[in-house]
Amino acid sequence: MSKLPLSRFKVIDLTRVRAGPTCVRQLADWGAEVIKVEAAEGDGGLGGARHGPDFQNLHRNKRSITLDLKKPQALEVLHRLVKDADVVVENFRPDVKHRLKLDYESLRKINPRLVYGSISGFGQDGPYRDRPGFDQIAQGMGGLMSITGLPGQGPVRVGIPVADLTAGVFCAMGILIALLEREESGEGQYVESSLLSAQIAMLDFQAARWLIAREVPGQAGNNHPTSIPTGVFKTKDGHINIAAAGAEMFQRLCKVLGALNLAADPDYSSDKGRLKNRDKLNAAIEEITKTKTSAEWIALINAAGVPSGPIYRMDEVFADPQVQHLGIAQPVDHPTLGRIELVGQAVTLSRTPSRLHSPTPERGEHTDAVLREIGYDDDAIAALRRDGVV
Repeated sequence: MSKLPLSRFKVIDLTRVRAGPTCVRQLADWGAEVIKVEAAEGDGGLGGARHGPDFQNLHRNKRSITLDLKKPQALEVLHRLVKDADVVVENFRPDVKHRLKLDYESLRKINPRLVYGSISGFGQDGPYRDRPGFDQIAQGMGGLMSITGLPGQGPVRVGIPVADLTAGVFCAMGILIALLEREESGEGQYVESSLLSAQIAMLDFQAARWLIAREVPGQAGNNHPTSIPTGVFKTKDGHINIAAAGAEMFQRLCKVLGALNLAADPDYSSDKGRLKNRDKLNAAIEEITKTKTSAEWIALINAAGVPSGPIYRMDEVFADPQVQHLGIAQPVDHPTLGRIELVGQAVTLSRTPSRLHSPTPERGEHTDAVLREIGYDDDAIAALRRDGVV
C-alpha cells in the first residue's frame, strides 16, 4: 500500500470532547503520527464510554499516553514531545492553557517550526473568550436554530453537533495550510477556530441573504428556503425528497407527474410565483405522489433528470448499495470489541487514500513506548509513575 500522505508529521493531541478530536482525526486518518495525551483517569466519558461508538469513532489511528499536566515534571515530558513535533492541537479555555504554560508563545520557544491549533467556543479573545463552549450554544448564537424546523415551531437544534464538527474540520484545514506555508518560511504559526465562527461560516447563503440583501431568513421546515418545489412529499408507502428548482426542472417534474397543468398555471410560472404559492403547489404535487410507492417515484423522477431520493433511517443508510460502494463504513480490528466499522473520510485520493490502521487505543497504552522514544530510560519512567506524573 502507498505511504500515507501525512506520515512525515508528528501531532501532539491535547484535545478532549469532540471539536478538537475531530480536528486531529482528520490528520490521523491521513497518516500523521498522533500522540494523544490523556489525564491519568483517561478521557472516557468525554465522548461517551471508551469502548462506546462515539469515543471509538473519534480517536482511531492514535497512540495514547497518560500525563498529569498539573505536575511540573509533566511539563518537561511535554516539552520533549513538542521539541520534535510538527503540530500541537488543544481546546483548553484560554486561561487554562496559559496557567499550564501550554500556550503557543510558550511552546514556540521550544520549537519555532511548531504549528499550533486552537479550538474554542467563541474565540481566544473578545467579550466571550472565557465562556464555556458547547455545540448547541453555538448553534443558537450562530443562527442555525432560527432557520431549522417547521415554520412557527420555535428554535430547533440540528441532529448532529455541526458546530463542533465543522470547527474541527476548519481547524484541520488551517493546520494543513500552515504546514504548507512552513515549507517556504521554515516557521510554524498559530491556527485558531471556534465553534461560533465555524457555525456562522456554515450558514453560507443564509448568512449572505442578511449581509447582502438584509433578509432575515426564517424556518422553512422541509422546504428549501429559496428553491421551489424542493422538499418532502408523501408517497403510497412513506416519504421522498424531490428537488425541482428552476423552470426547466419544474417542467420536467410536471411532465413525469402527468401534471403539465401545474406548469401552465400562472401561479407557478415563475420562481417568485412558486415561492409565493409554495404550500398550494406542494399540496398539489403530494396528491399525485401519494398514488405510487417511494421506490416507483424515485426511479421515475430520477429518470426524468430531476433529483429525488429516499429518506432513510440510519440502518437503511448503510444498507444502500451506493453507500456500500463508496466504502465510507470502514472496518478496523479492536482487541476487545473485535472487528468493528467506523465512519471513514468523505474525500478520497487516487494514490494515497486515508486508512483506518488502528483502533482507538486503551488509556495510556503507549506511555512507556513514547517515553522511551523521547529519551527516558526504565528508571526514569518508573520514577514518573511513582510520582503520579504518568
